[in-house]
Amino acid sequence: MFRFQIFGIPVQVQPFFWIVLFFLGGGLREQSWNALGLLEVALFVLAGFLSIMVHELGHALTGKAFGAPTAITLHGFGGYASFPSGSFSRKQNFAVTFAGPAAQIALGLATLVLHFFLRMPSPALGGFVADLAWISLVWAVLNLLPVVPLDGGHLVLSALGPARIRVTLWISFVAAILAALALLLLSGGRSIMFPIFLAGFAFENWKALQQMKGR
Repeated sequence: MFRFQIFGIPVQVQPFFWIVLFFLGGGLREQSWNALGLLEVALFVLAGFLSIMVHELGHALTGKAFGAPTAITLHGFGGYASFPSGSFSRKQNFAVTFAGPAAQIALGLATLVLHFFLRMPSPALGGFVADLAWISLVWAVLNLLPVVPLDGGHLVLSALGPARIRVTLWISFVAAILAALALLLLSGGRSIMFPIFLAGFAFENWKALQQMKGR
């Protein structure tokens, strides 16, 4: 377990986080097993780490500004900033939730500008900047889907309030199914990891809806 602090916020990075980024960066491809290929994979892992850290810092620093203690954990498929239960009002919770993807989008746009308008001194650095922009923008946009437990789902929950949790779950269920089908169609079936996650989220939302029926 890799642990450190940034801006007074404790951070822990679980081993599986690095493994997943290594896999997503093409570490298992045969062409990656040379010096140049391994460098490209390592830079992709670094870009993923920086992008997701910025995302979670957006959450954590905003929550800290509202007076809540926080800690960041990076795990296999992302990360989260933890806060004590009941730390925020609905408006504050909305702000804390939105701050993560907002920070990541800002990072993505900044690096996109660097990539297109500045001449990079080496192809490796250019690839790193491109990876950082791509990961940041794609991750933030997907995370804003109105699907619980993604940030977009929590934004809907904050906006509608706990009294309308059933409406939030129905929105989440339908959005997860539609987004999974859209991603499968757009990728020609080549991208299945996130659609599988979305299908899992839809199933969990459906289970929650069924449990609410019995109350």
